Amino acid sequence: MMQLFFASTSAYVRKVMVCATILGLADEIERLDSAAHPIDRDERIAAFNPLAKVPALRTPGGLCLYDSRVICEYLNALAQGDLFPETGDARWRSLARQALGDGIIDAALLARYEFSARPPGKQWQGWADAQLKKVAAALSDIEGQVSSFSRQPDDIGLIAIGCALGYLDFRFAELNWRARYPLTAAWFALFAAHPAMATTQPHV
Repeated sequence: MMQLFFASTSAYVRKVMVCATILGLADEIERLDSAAHPIDRDERIAAFNPLAKVPALRTPGGLCLYDSRVICEYLNALAQGDLFPETGDARWRSLARQALGDGIIDAALLARYEFSARPPGKQWQGWADAQLKKVAAALSDIEGQVSSFSRQPDDIGLIAIGCALGYLDFRFAELNWRARYPLTAAWFALFAAHPAMATTQPHV
């Protein structure tokens, strides 16, 4: 059985679990408790990943894999799935969209950590604002291409973007991103209703 250091609040863990669900592998993953934090290192996670970050997965053969991009590709190969196009422009488009979704999560995490992990006297609003500017730019790019998106989580790029939007809802509801990006909002309403997305929503 596979083992995964798990956090219900992590968009990257969610990405792995969405893929596992779609690929029929969710029941083959043991979810291990973790407390990943940018300051307070969880040594349990470090047994699988020296960076002590989630997700971190150990295969039945003892191979330790991280980060979400590697784990998702491993799961896809294990199940002989088609979440990763194999060749041509479709592959590069999918991987670029994955990078865009992951980039939103990265920037949002940095903005959140500025106030949740840094002492009040050392917090920098300008830094957080710069990270959220990246989020806005990425959302604008998604708005321009969303009309070509599948409404099903059948591609790693769209799964990453969907998990990123879900993270914004979870941690940055005040951004009200739907008001500025109505086409993306309409797409996400359908995409997020898929069982693999609905059953993996982040929660505290």
